[in-house]
Amino acid sequence: MKIFPDRLLLLAIATVAACVVGLAAQAAEQFVIDPAASTITLQVGKSGALSFAGHSHEIVAPVSDGEITLDRLDVSRSRISIRFDAKALKVTGKGEPAGDVAEVQQVMLSDRVLDVQRFPVISFTSRTISVTKRSGDRITLQVAGDLALHGVTRPLTLPVNVQLMPLQIQADGSAVVRQTEFGMQPVKAGGGAVKVKDEVGVSFSVVARRR
Repeated sequence: MKIFPDRLLLLAIATVAACVVGLAAQAAEQFVIDPAASTITLQVGKSGALSFAGHSHEIVAPVSDGEITLDRLDVSRSRISIRFDAKALKVTGKGEPAGDVAEVQQVMLSDRVLDVQRFPVISFTSRTISVTKRSGDRITLQVAGDLALHGVTRPLTLPVNVQLMPLQIQADGSAVVRQTEFGMQPVKAGGGAVKVKDEVGVSFSVVARRR
């Protein structure tokens, strides 16, 4: 059977397209974040004229669920989504009197701060991911996305160090979140002589396993 040049060209285009689709399908891998192996820690400092009289607070934020879509051929096309149950945030009591922990916990969850009854979910979803450094399976990323907290969604960019493995992803990093940008006022005491800082330090170590 004679194959005309135009048909040959169409056949070649179809073959290339099929290969590209096949590679894309192979490149997209689904990973599920493992809450038990992931840790997110918040550090809330103190300020004010009598800041020496107050105490810093350490808070853990257990991961509720999340997923990562990884494109190994082009990591910038990957996507990240992670969610937290605001009610599950817990004051560890590290560095402060044991008798203060229950009160700090109550205030944190109340409408004075997180207002977890109205805003029970905290989430982060990536919009763009860029690779700033790569050495084999160790990659440094800039992840720009949207943080939804206290009923407000604002952009947040995270520097993230990632180690890629065949069946697992390990991601570590840190960031700073300002309470006032999400409609929360830092708690004050003693007429404002002691108050928590607006800036909250966030450090995270996240493990995701291949679905």
